[in-house]
Amino acid sequence: MLTGVGMPRMNAVMERWVQTCRRELLDRSLIWNQRHLLHALWEFETFYNEHRPHQGIGNARSLQPLPPPIVDPAEVAHLKVRRHQRLGGILNEYRHAA
Repeated sequence: MLTGVGMPRMNAVMERWVQTCRRELLDRSLIWNQRHLLHALWEFETFYNEHRPHQGIGNARSLQPLPPPIVDPAEVAHLKVRRHQRLGGILNEYRHAA
């Protein structure tokens, strides 16, 4: 694959995404056919962009800002967290319960 003109980092960004996708999704699942592969990749892409924290941008998610920090110790003690599983538990999302 050739890189675009004036885009020397394009390969590095895509290689990192492919490495993450392989490590977090494809190495943990058995893919049955092309339809199943496309569904799994779509779910991972949604998870990667909407929920998964990214260290390079201060643990923020790509498409959502960071929530305000919780500083009250009493609020932390009574914090309720809900887990949402994607792809049969391969990917997990954790959110504050209202």
